[in-house]
Amino acid sequence: MKDINRLKKLPLWEMTTDEELSLIEKNIQILNYKKGDFILDKSEGCFGIILVKNGSLRVHILSEDGRDITLYRIKSGDICMLSSSCLLDAITFDIHLEVEENTEILNIPSNIFKRITEENIYVKAYMYEEIAARFSDVMWIMQQILFMGVDKRLAIFLIEESSSLNSDKIKITHEQIAKYIGSAREVVSRMLKYFEQEEIVSLSRGSIEILNKDELIKISK
Repeated sequence: MKDINRLKKLPLWEMTTDEELSLIEKNIQILNYKKGDFILDKSEGCFGIILVKNGSLRVHILSEDGRDITLYRIKSGDICMLSSSCLLDAITFDIHLEVEENTEILNIPSNIFKRITEENIYVKAYMYEEIAARFSDVMWIMQQILFMGVDKRLAIFLIEESSSLNSDKIKITHEQIAKYIGSAREVVSRMLKYFEQEEIVSLSRGSIEILNKDELIKISK
């Protein structure tokens, strides 16, 4: 199976036995989702382990008053362990996985991965290392929300997104940015308008072009 070869290139699979790899190969699922779909919603915490083959997912939480906070994003080649939070007794909050663009994933069902982690201490250790790394990302997001102004958070986001896309032109809506940085759309729109007035960015429908990255970097510090 061609897709299992993709899995074997990950560090995790160097720790698995031939028997365990055979078990994965027999049970792995190839699933396709459209932009706007929810892979994991509400309390469905036992979906399984996800590897994004192509596309992009957004992992977020919702507050009781409906506030949407993006924890991190999963892109092509990334693996997500929190999509199977039922394997972890310490995870007691609900996460949501939204499809940002048409996406194809490889899914290892939770019961299969649980069986492997119970028998293979190296795989279990790897799982906790991946989760710890993700929580580091989450803490960075929370630090931004709690201690940084919207101007700084917005500047950081634009710089990181530009770097990720390798382009100064970013196709994105104000609503999407608000979700990513944990703010309100109206606040993001006002700040972007200010950036435009200062000739830091240029705004057009559905896209933002960075004109002065040096100034954005100053704001982000």
